[in-house]
This record gives sequence, C-alpha cells and structure tokens, in this order.
Amino acid sequence: MDATNRKPWLRVVVLVGAVYLLVGIVFALPANHVRAWRLAEWVVSGAAYAIHVGYECLRLHNSSQSAARHVASAVALGALGLAVAANVHSIEVATSSEHQRLLLVALGVWPLITGVPAFLVGLGVCGLLVRFSRRGHSE
Repeated sequence: MDATNRKPWLRVVVLVGAVYLLVGIVFALPANHVRAWRLAEWVVSGAAYAIHVGYECLRLHNSSQSAARHVASAVALGALGLAVAANVHSIEVATSSEHQRLLLVALGVWPLITGVPAFLVGLGVCGLLVRFSRRGHSE
C-alpha cells in the first residue's frame, strides 16, 4: 500500500488548494462586473471549504484538530499559489520594485493570514459537526 492510500487527506489538501488557486485566478480575469465575480469567488471558495470540512470530519472521521489542520493546509496552499502567481504576474508587467518587495512578503503572509482563521473556523465547525452527527446517531 503506497503512502497516498494511507493518507487520503493529503491528496484532498492538494486538490482543494489547487481549486482555491484556480478560482482565485480565473474569477479575477473578467474586467466587467468585478464585484459579482468577487462574490462568486467567495461563494465557490466557501463551498469548497465547507465540503472539505465535512469530508474531513464526517467521511474520514478525523479529529477536529486534524481536520482543521488539513483544511487550513489546503487554504494556505491555495494562498501560497496565489502569492506565487501574483509575483510572476508582477514580473511580467514590470511593476515597481517596491510593489515586487511587497509581493515577496506576501509569499509568507498570505498563507498565514488565511490559514490561521481557516484552522480556527474549521476546528469549531468540525467540533459542531461531530457533536451533531453523534446526536443524530444516538436517537
């Protein structure tokens, strides 16, 4: 049995992280109706987050802490991918050196400012999901 079969959450972290990256890039492309596209991006990302939390807690039966860590890892991976994409884009469009320095900082900051809240919310939501799913089974 290879390592990916023993750790199904790892493939899901990479897959969901890639979803966040693609959604962030694709939904930023349209120049018209920017607010609507940003709202759609939030909705799609929120749905991916909710599905991921449910999968980790209810399907894999991970502890709240493990599930939250996995969900936060996917969020942080997506944010890191977006920071890398922003850095590549800034080089392509020849932005100012100050802007490029800030984007280099984003490589560390974006995963943190998205991953930490994702962990905390995931911890709480998974705890509630587990509690309510047990309550439903005991009745």
